[in-house]
Amino acid sequence: MLFLSFGAFAQDYDKEKRWADDILPTLMIGDAVWLQQRNGHKFLSLFIDKKENSKGAVIVAHGRGWSPDFELYGTLRTRLAEQGYATLSIQMPVLPSTAILGLYVPLYPDARERFQLAVDYLKAKGQRNIAIVSHSLGATMANQYLIRTEDNTVKAWVFIGILQGLEEMYRIKIPVLDVFGSNDWTVTMWGAPEREKQILLNPGSAQVVVKDAKHFFEGREDELVRIVAAFLDKTFSVKP
Repeated sequence: MLFLSFGAFAQDYDKEKRWADDILPTLMIGDAVWLQQRNGHKFLSLFIDKKENSKGAVIVAHGRGWSPDFELYGTLRTRLAEQGYATLSIQMPVLPSTAILGLYVPLYPDARERFQLAVDYLKAKGQRNIAIVSHSLGATMANQYLIRTEDNTVKAWVFIGILQGLEEMYRIKIPVLDVFGSNDWTVTMWGAPEREKQILLNPGSAQVVVKDAKHFFEGREDELVRIVAAFLDKTFSVKP
């Protein structure tokens, strides 16, 4: 029934356009990059290039229904750039605001394509230390990409406030960081012990709980950025 009803919830390209129209006139940090999918659709990405002494590059993936510059994601893309990383924050597939989480499942192949296009773009820029930093549904979509891609370019994965358990973690052989708040959504906290068991099988991986943080880390953004940057610095063996 879930998949039969999906026809009423086609990808909301108009919503993507509205987000872009809202972002572009006031974009102060970084450059707009349009990546094109096989179906001809172009999606907005926001690129900050640390050309000198770059530690690596980060693909930032937002949560359900948002944009590459919305609040937490704007903070991550700009603050990680200040920490010495090139950042590419990408527009993930979105549905109308009334769509429930399960209706996003058919969009996972589209999300995987967008991640691959982002990876290819960064490789073309000469980046080799590439990580994915993803939040909420964006983390779930990153999970789907990493367990299916044959491209081994991504060297680290950070997931923040992931919405559900990990799928086929045995396929992911890179260091991963699981970050969530002590006041996060129940669905995120509930699966934490099992996630920790899975990720600790990967050397260099860790789970961090940020005290008093909520799902979007309001007021805890500085601490979140420090945690993510420290993990990336350690993983890529660069000086903080």
